[in-house]
Amino acid sequence: MISLPLNITPKGLKQEDNMKRALDQSIQLLLTTPQFSTPADLNFGFVFNNLRFELLNEYEGVVYDSKNQEEPHGLEGLYDKKISGSSRNLNTFAADLRDTLRNYEKRLRDVAVTMTYIREERKIYVTIKGVIDETQQKYEYTTTMKVWK
Repeated sequence: MISLPLNITPKGLKQEDNMKRALDQSIQLLLTTPQFSTPADLNFGFVFNNLRFELLNEYEGVVYDSKNQEEPHGLEGLYDKKISGSSRNLNTFAADLRDTLRNYEKRLRDVAVTMTYIREERKIYVTIKGVIDETQQKYEYTTTMKVWK
């Protein structure tokens, strides 16, 4: 597995031997990359980052569509998705992230995602759980995302 960020050594690209650390790095890259920003694969990334300059409607728990215009890249329902939620629920960013992980991180199976917005902290807590396919070990990744204002 190639280490992230990329590190070139005399023997080539540095390899990552620890599976959990490799998965953590891969997921962090996926989470921080806005969708449609990578020319090699426009679908790579997490669509929530495309809305980073939008306002939050904290009462409804959604991103506020301040321009009331066509949604970015024609993605329907983007402004109706709940910020807090579980990947078991439809119409949440957690479900979108789970689908993205299923597509780009084939080393994990049984992926479940929760995203919890804490208004007082202005943070979104993200938890990703699954099973590492190769070893059958349980996997968990947690991170926070700062909310813009």
